[in-house]
Amino acid sequence: MKKGFQGKIRVMLLSGVVLLVPQLAHAKTGDPVTIGKGVTLDPIFDATLRYEAVDQPTVDADALTIRLRSGLEIAASGFSFLAEAEGTLALVDDYNDTIPGNGTEPFAVVADPESIELNRIQVQYANKNFGRITVGRQKLNLDDQRFVGSVSWRQNEQTFDAVTAQITALKPVTLEGTYAISQRTIFGSEAGPRAAFDGDFVFLGASADVGPIKLKGFSYLIDYDLSEPVATSSTQTYGAMASGKIKLGGKASLDLRARYAIQKDYGGNPGNYSVDYVDGSIGTSIAGFSLSVNYENLGSNGAGARFQTPLATLHKFNGFADLFLSTPPQGLEDKYATIGYKIPLLGGITTAVTYHNFDSDKGGISYGDEWNASAAFKLGPLNALVKYADYNADLFGVDTKKLWLQLGYSF
Repeated sequence: MKKGFQGKIRVMLLSGVVLLVPQLAHAKTGDPVTIGKGVTLDPIFDATLRYEAVDQPTVDADALTIRLRSGLEIAASGFSFLAEAEGTLALVDDYNDTIPGNGTEPFAVVADPESIELNRIQVQYANKNFGRITVGRQKLNLDDQRFVGSVSWRQNEQTFDAVTAQITALKPVTLEGTYAISQRTIFGSEAGPRAAFDGDFVFLGASADVGPIKLKGFSYLIDYDLSEPVATSSTQTYGAMASGKIKLGGKASLDLRARYAIQKDYGGNPGNYSVDYVDGSIGTSIAGFSLSVNYENLGSNGAGARFQTPLATLHKFNGFADLFLSTPPQGLEDKYATIGYKIPLLGGITTAVTYHNFDSDKGGISYGDEWNASAAFKLGPLNALVKYADYNADLFGVDTKKLWLQLGYSF
């Protein structure tokens, strides 16, 4: 740990406490505080304590980290200003945090390096009859975060320096547009050239509700600066999605989703290729249980070019063990099913179990399979989470087991 780093974290923690004092004195936890006519102050506080264990054949890891985000949002007459700092501290650091300057570590990777940084600083104008526009360093969570997300599972969040607009005045059509110049990665302030990747990023979307079905078309243009180490990952992606809930009578319903996209080389990418993406899901709820069957295919051209989503919240997809954060050269086919149930204890324990079967898109390669399990519940004012992943390798990666124990508090 760098000299003075702990001191910075302590200053940040104290700053969060200072922000909380007026909030606790004058309002219920989480409510904005009125500080003038039509002017409100909303303190931000979000803390997560997490233990993560990794078990692989040749390396293991034990990580106990704590992350704090604190800041404030001032709002008046549709305008708002938000500023938020973020700090992560390792209490047990027997893990490879991905930072090269720390030297070679005999541990498995846990991508939660120590960091302290300005997470968000933005100005926004919102009008319920028109939409909103946001300028500054901000979180972007587009749809289910399969293509662009804030990666909030990791302790250091991903944000973007961007201008974002959403127009709702053309009902039933909603238009969305984002232009960003920098991707602030999960690797944090100490990651050197990987702390942020600059370029020109354009995200466009148009959606409409048609009865119970929502239709959306989208495009994602990722053009990294040629000086960036990821310049050859520039891509252009175009696609469409349909999703909705169809009632079957009584409380029963079907949740449906279908999505298709095509991705090509772009900008500084030296390739000349075109690959497809296909995604589908069908789910229902029966007697308190939720069930879903899902299919996802990230295509390959068979020569190394494959469909990639480098700006996504990748931990949400293709297994909690994170073996497929980068699509393999022969592509990826993920067939998976999830069953969930809310146990009526402790105010409700939300549980889920998922089974994944992984194969290649080209070449008929059996990669392996994976079981995931999770339980989320409340412990007084705290949010508790237990997660487990067990990946059984066939012809890709190595057997990997991961366990997470987490406590969080936020308002």
